[in-house]
Amino acid sequence: MTSAASTIALRAFTELDSVRGDVVDVYAEVRAPLLHMPNYAVTAFGERLDRHGAEPGFTLVLAYADEFPVGYAYGNRIEHGDRYWQRTTPEPTDEYTQHPTVALKEIGVRDAWRGTGTARRMHDAFLATRDEPYATLMVNPAAGDGKVHKLYQSWGYHDLGQSQPSPASPVLTVMIRPVH
Repeated sequence: MTSAASTIALRAFTELDSVRGDVVDVYAEVRAPLLHMPNYAVTAFGERLDRHGAEPGFTLVLAYADEFPVGYAYGNRIEHGDRYWQRTTPEPTDEYTQHPTVALKEIGVRDAWRGTGTARRMHDAFLATRDEPYATLMVNPAAGDGKVHKLYQSWGYHDLGQSQPSPASPVLTVMIRPVH
């Protein structure tokens, strides 16, 4: 293992095959305290990852420190009428849904690299690959005692509504911002 002081290299991928194991390894460490809950289990994440990886516009940014994977951010394009929007209440206005939007589906950074700007760098590198007008994400408002929600607000996101993507999922806050 390498230290958080290592230089971080970001790599973008549009296919999962060669890096799926790296993403799952980082996820398992990042979400370790939650893995006992069905929605956060590694198998449930793997199923979501595979589904998202097969969807249009999939992009993944992995952060490596000396070839050791330390973080990931990924998402894909969603269209008007997508189930993402159908589960959002209140229903978003056409301003956000009439054109394709990029949905940041997951972002995670190993503990030793938190607070180093790695998450923001991955987020920004992910958005730099996009040409959609808006980016959206969902956050558990309780994550980090509200700190994660506040972090996304500091990145320019604002609350749009709520969603419960599955019966096993907590109610999440849907956030949105311009891509550029």
